[in-house]
Amino acid sequence: MDQFAGIGFGHLASRVSGEVPYETVVLLAEWMAWSFVLDDQHDHLIRSGGLSAWRPVVGAIGDYLGTGRLNSAAADGNPLVHGFTELCDRILAGLSEPAAARFRAHFRLVLRSLDQEAHNRRAGVRPTVEDHVLLRRHSSQLLPMMDMVEAGLGIDLPQHIHDLPEFREVVASALDIIGWENDVFSLPKEHSCGDTNNLVTLVASRDRCSLADALRTVESSIHARIEEYLQCKGRLFRLLDAGDGTEPALREAVARCVRSYEDWMIGADLWQRYECTRYSDERFAAGLESAYTRPDLVSVA
Repeated sequence: MDQFAGIGFGHLASRVSGEVPYETVVLLAEWMAWSFVLDDQHDHLIRSGGLSAWRPVVGAIGDYLGTGRLNSAAADGNPLVHGFTELCDRILAGLSEPAAARFRAHFRLVLRSLDQEAHNRRAGVRPTVEDHVLLRRHSSQLLPMMDMVEAGLGIDLPQHIHDLPEFREVVASALDIIGWENDVFSLPKEHSCGDTNNLVTLVASRDRCSLADALRTVESSIHARIEEYLQCKGRLFRLLDAGDGTEPALREAVARCVRSYEDWMIGADLWQRYECTRYSDERFAAGLESAYTRPDLVSVA
């Protein structure tokens, strides 16, 4: 299982977790490992034309998110579903009710984004750059993981902070930076197998230019998005500082949450550059499936 270990999910978990307890880092690494298998298995079903096998699995996961129960005995014996239920129980046990609700909502968006990516890879379907940017914020699977890290750091921001347009812009810009960088690193892997769910590929199609030129455009966009992130961050804290009702403890919690997003941006970049073979291994870069991708992982018959 060298290919699986080479993903380096433990390195990624440790880089983005800040000062969370060791047990939370391990749980995050386990969740990341499961998420990578889910993502690769989904790719396998798209390539093989076997997406009909996806519905029972994603249905069982969705049911469990909503009710805490599996409605299908067959699904209970499925490795992906069993892994999800075991990890989900442990994750939710460490979250407050509002944080748990966000985690559930964020992971439902992940599942929907995987469905949309499958649709996008049908013959003749090519999403717009704008649609991809919005989809990528969820297909990256980052938001549920960020929920875990925030809980591990003892951060539980009230909903009115999450609802602030200025806060949402900070989150969106951080997600874009991480997602667009990942599209750069994963381009050889995805382009080689015809996966159009990649910002570089879509920019090349939109601008009718070479992949090399599109890559330069995306790299420039990442730099511009970093500047926008800094501007969004400034607007958020100016808003908080201008408000008479912002307690110092709440401001510090928001600041710690924002620093966590910066840990994610830096940590994900370092992981992709130096610790992950997912996009550099010759087999992956050639668009071939990993050895741990197996049809029986999604069979619930």
